[in-house]
Amino acid sequence: MCAALDYHFSINAQGEDDAQPRDFDAELKALGDKARDLKSRKVQQLGELVIATGADALGADELAGALIVIAETKEAGKREAWAKRGAAFFQGRSRRIASAADHNVRGAPTQPDSAQSASGRKGAA
Repeated sequence: MCAALDYHFSINAQGEDDAQPRDFDAELKALGDKARDLKSRKVQQLGELVIATGADALGADELAGALIVIAETKEAGKREAWAKRGAAFFQGRSRRIASAADHNVRGAPTQPDSAQSASGRKGAA
């Protein structure tokens, strides 16, 4: 029966307890840092989404008002329609990104001609 007991510390060669006390302050600080990083990443991604959808053309008041209405809407039909439209937006976006990557893999220039030097163009003398 004694073998079934599970001890969460070890005994060193001198017979002393090797278990280190937990540094709760360090753990709390690490969790706070992680939460801050996650919040920062979320804010950045939301900003990128606003720009990608073209909603950055709206004024802050208009955008805030629209988001409040969306958040307050409980009608399942409207929410489903918005979700479908959002999914279509992301699917179309991923296809465009994949298509652009496919073109680059096939040897298409990654920069427009205006970014290339004049000596690299046909007919440059």
